[in-house]
Amino acid sequence: MARYQIILTYDGTEFVGSQRQLKSRTVQSELEKALGKLKWDGKSALMAGRTDTGVHASGQVAAFDLDWKHSLEDLGNALNASLPLDMAISQVGIAREDFHPRFDATCRRYSYRLFCQPNRDPLRERFAWRVWPSVSDLHSLAEIWPGTHDFAAFGTPPRPGNSTERTVLDAKWQLVDDEWQFEIRANAFLYHMVRKIVHAQVAVGQGRITIEDLTRALEHQAALPSRLAPAHGLTLVEVSYEVLE
Repeated sequence: MARYQIILTYDGTEFVGSQRQLKSRTVQSELEKALGKLKWDGKSALMAGRTDTGVHASGQVAAFDLDWKHSLEDLGNALNASLPLDMAISQVGIAREDFHPRFDATCRRYSYRLFCQPNRDPLRERFAWRVWPSVSDLHSLAEIWPGTHDFAAFGTPPRPGNSTERTVLDAKWQLVDDEWQFEIRANAFLYHMVRKIVHAQVAVGQGRITIEDLTRALEHQAALPSRLAPAHGLTLVEVSYEVLE
């Protein structure tokens, strides 16, 4: 018996989030179904974090205990053969026996994609937010977020009364052709934090609020219009861990 650590990629469109629910299709439930075909008898696969309905992942981390007599490559192939087409395992490794993908994580990185055009684009809108009217240059807005701040205006904690302070390690906007891509890495995130941050920046880019409104919300928890960027533009890219010698 060993504890295995895997990296999951999935298109979140048809999932009601990542966490197992009683009557809904989730990433965790599909993973556990695939594990069951390998005679896994655990109660729950461990996940690095929850993603909302419609949110994608290229770097979700999961762990499970399994009595497996073959290679890591064979394990990945066996699981992928049983997983649905909208999810796959990209990496398999052996972890220490007490490894927990959520509680041992040191930081997480998300990306958000959007593009500006007046007419819908069915080939892109599954994975990016179509924004119109267009936005002005977003690059400088990324400079606001790094550091330790109270993000109460941009999300809620996992449990009522918990701290809303988080440390953003880096953030950046990139313009790739006609697509804006936002990346943000932090020690942890509040519920809906990335989607609220993106929506607020788009509001600045469209001239609906000012950059001063944004900084007041961050520095003094001043209220902003409580809206979310759509889930389908968001991807969990990476979960990082301390390297043990």
